[in-house]
Amino acid sequence: MYNEIALFAEKCGATVIKDAPMKKYTSFRCGGNASVLVIPNSVDCLKQIIDFCNSKSIKPLIIGNGSNLLVTDNGINGVVIKIGSDISKIELLDETTIRCEAGASLKSLCMFALENSLSGLEFAYGIPGTLGGAVYMNAGAYGGEMKDVLISTTHIDSNGDFGELTQENLNLIYRGSAYTDNDYIIVSAVMKLKKADKKDIKEAMDDKLQRRKDKQPLEYGSAGSTFKRPTGYFAGALIEQSGLKGYTVGGAQVSEKHAGFVINKNNATSTDVINLIRDVQRIVYEKHGVMLETEVKIIGE
Repeated sequence: MYNEIALFAEKCGATVIKDAPMKKYTSFRCGGNASVLVIPNSVDCLKQIIDFCNSKSIKPLIIGNGSNLLVTDNGINGVVIKIGSDISKIELLDETTIRCEAGASLKSLCMFALENSLSGLEFAYGIPGTLGGAVYMNAGAYGGEMKDVLISTTHIDSNGDFGELTQENLNLIYRGSAYTDNDYIIVSAVMKLKKADKKDIKEAMDDKLQRRKDKQPLEYGSAGSTFKRPTGYFAGALIEQSGLKGYTVGGAQVSEKHAGFVINKNNATSTDVINLIRDVQRIVYEKHGVMLETEVKIIGE
């Protein structure tokens, strides 16, 4: 079955990798292999592959930069579709409106906004994901989030048809959107920004990036903030107050630089990471009565 999909995807012009090591396609840098990894070279190619998967009753896993995923050590028995740089066009629709395809990196999107003297995306500079992932999770940092700039999105729905969601029905909440509740595949998004002085935008972007470098363990594999912010608390503070900064399971560690980050310190397995996450959840609950929810998505067998 997966061989059929691989052959079809290759005919569409997609890159196909069988038995793909997912540690190469996720920022945690660990995890097992996927049966087939498909990287479409256009939106049309993506739609054809989705239609073919639907005809075979196969539900593929859609990923972007893999910056919020942890693949289990047993890997993924199925088809993974990576929306990457071949689906990453960014364009101006008018003086303050940008349309961006899902595979564009947030860095390239922020740089495009800067080049056009547009403010509103500075918060996203340094977030290591794609536009599609950022919309899906309503990514945010430093007081800003995608909700602040999104006007609408286009997607391929579970029937393989193109559709659109507008700001009113995107259901953008903390680390969630309408897309976290359905099987639709984000293709592009339209964002409304504001004209501003290029120098001011650049200073704000540089400030956000420097704060990340100063406070976050960017030199190690991770999925960014591992836990969602619990109401009334900060996950990192709860973890640190529980004495868990530097806590280690195998090659995984609660970062000594920022307790909200679980990192791949020394060739960690995904099992190391999962066991560490469970330990942190248990100990924080025992000490503070707060159950931390993961922000990172754990997927695989």
